[in-house]
Amino acid sequence: MPERWKDSGSLRAVREITRIGARLHHVLSRRTGLSTTDLTALELLSREMMGPAEMARHLDVSTAAATGVVDRLEARGHVERRPIPGDRRRTGVHITDAGRREAWVHLTPMFAALQANDAQFTEAERAVVERYLTGAVAAINTVVEGENAKISGDEPAS
Repeated sequence: MPERWKDSGSLRAVREITRIGARLHHVLSRRTGLSTTDLTALELLSREMMGPAEMARHLDVSTAAATGVVDRLEARGHVERRPIPGDRRRTGVHITDAGRREAWVHLTPMFAALQANDAQFTEAERAVVERYLTGAVAAINTVVEGENAKISGDEPAS
């Protein structure tokens, strides 16, 4: 029988963050009346403008499905389509102020609590936390990006 993976408080905390993160999307979906895919699209668009095809790649859906997401968000006033400067054939999707408010009104308490938690640590401690979390994100991305996440035949400890 293979040796079990070692468990630690930090690994349990990361598992809890991923669990509660998935629940957060469902809670926000219920509160806003938007699908989890629509919420993810708003999150993407809050960082940068993109076209429906690029959005489809990020959402892991077809271009037609991404166009449906844009249509729904546009009908609610959360996004608008604008021509992309220098490319008359393409249209970019931009988040509106109403779209930003929709997401942020529900997330403000969480971000305030995270900022207060962050302030408890020194710069050196935050650097260690950042390094750990950056590695955790990369590890999670091995599954999200479709790479073989199984490092060996061992099963993680539960």
